Amino acid sequence: MPLTLASLVQHSALKLTVRAGEDRLDTPVRWAHVSELADPVPYMEGGELLLTTAMTLDAEDAEAMRRYVRRLADAGVIGVGFAVGVNYDALPGALLDAARDADMPLLEVPRRTPFLAISKAVSAALAADQYRAVTAGFEAQREMTRAALAEGPDAVVARLAAHVDGWAALYDASGAVVTAAPDWAARRAARLAPDVQRLRERAAPASAVVGGTEDRVELQSLGTGRRVRGALAVGTGAPLGTAERYAVHSAIALLTLTTERSRSLQAAEQRLGAAVLRMMLAGQPEHARTVAGDLYGGLLDAPFRLLIAEAAGGDPEAGAEPPLTRLAEVLEAAAARAGEAVLTVPEGDDRLVVVAADGGAVVGACAAYGEKEADEAGGYLGLSAPTGPIAAAGAYKQAEQALSVARRRGRALVEHEDLAAGSLLPLLADDAVRAFADGMLRALYEHDATGRGDLVASLRAWLSRHGQWDAAAADLGVHRHTLRYRMRRVEEILGRSLDDPDVRMELWLALKATGERPA
Repeated sequence: MPLTLASLVQHSALKLTVRAGEDRLDTPVRWAHVSELADPVPYMEGGELLLTTAMTLDAEDAEAMRRYVRRLADAGVIGVGFAVGVNYDALPGALLDAARDADMPLLEVPRRTPFLAISKAVSAALAADQYRAVTAGFEAQREMTRAALAEGPDAVVARLAAHVDGWAALYDASGAVVTAAPDWAARRAARLAPDVQRLRERAAPASAVVGGTEDRVELQSLGTGRRVRGALAVGTGAPLGTAERYAVHSAIALLTLTTERSRSLQAAEQRLGAAVLRMMLAGQPEHARTVAGDLYGGLLDAPFRLLIAEAAGGDPEAGAEPPLTRLAEVLEAAAARAGEAVLTVPEGDDRLVVVAADGGAVVGACAAYGEKEADEAGGYLGLSAPTGPIAAAGAYKQAEQALSVARRRGRALVEHEDLAAGSLLPLLADDAVRAFADGMLRALYEHDATGRGDLVASLRAWLSRHGQWDAAAADLGVHRHTLRYRMRRVEEILGRSLDDPDVRMELWLALKATGERPA
């Protein structure tokens, strides 16, 4: 319990008498300060009990006492201890009236009680309270350490919430809530996602206080490096006391240790995953299953998707994290929340290969990331069709093809299934394809530019009618013999036969690639 004015009044050795402010004796005392200055306010910090004999004060002047007491109250002084029998035989009436008007606690100090005794009593009580806080903090640390070793981060968060008499929540590196205590706090913690995101954008260690109508929340980053590996939120009804502060610092240390240990374990798992992926791509699914063991074996027993992510071009800033780190964190967090296995293998700093269960949370997180974040991050994602270990190499090619289309179209995410179900024509929107088409048709465009015929339009009409002369001539509004003459001129100019189906296919695709624009 913190030291209060009531505690001092109840101290049997001090013999203090309350003369004003009886209803404010529960105010905590930060210190006891002796001052005979007419204006001691510049030397106050707030929370002090001021002890005085009024040596330099005109304690009988009502107006002077009102100003004196008012300045003390405005400075945060919590009470005045006035020694009688030194400069004044009794408590001055002007001082008593001023204290009552300001509702300032006024304690009468008998002559036989030296100010030093009051200062010692305050100091001893504060030291005892600090000792209790430190002891409680160490006990909280021991309890949370045992919980961390036996049960993990969830238990640490639960113990912390109990120690601070509030709630606590743990966030992962992506800003998602991992665990919260009590259970109802998960919803409250989720509403702080924007604040956690802002904290993640700052170099670790970082902290922030979020005040609201519900509670006061402290956010603390987790991690030993400059990158934030997670965050801890602590919600209470009032600012944290010393014991609660010790408990929070202990929880931060334990959760940071757990996080960093998890990162080391994750790096080892990533190396194992890379070996599993290489074996599948090399056509060795049985060896891959053996190496995967319990860690990735379940992932290989059901249909999975293969994702290839690529960062956009450009050199990252010095010291900046790899651009795909954010995506890896999002996918790993989604897998952890859903209890799924996910295999992530970086290929340098600008590519990431992911194997995830078809229809699972990780694939859903890929789609959400593509819609909301990949554009901002400047990256592209290609997703294969569902497959299995024996066809992993084909799935890798599918993901590569989808990634290539995503890059060419400027889209964040492309699924291979969308390519198979869609049209081939959008794929022609490529500079190399367009250059080939322009070169193939250039001679026809140059012929038409002289006004000697309309060979390009005639070729388009004839091809669109599958070589049916009457139908194509009708579309053009010319006689079929005229169209036959034009097609012979096309063959002469291009030096290629329209009887060849490959030639007709190439010409049709060239016309679709160039559209109506002349070369």
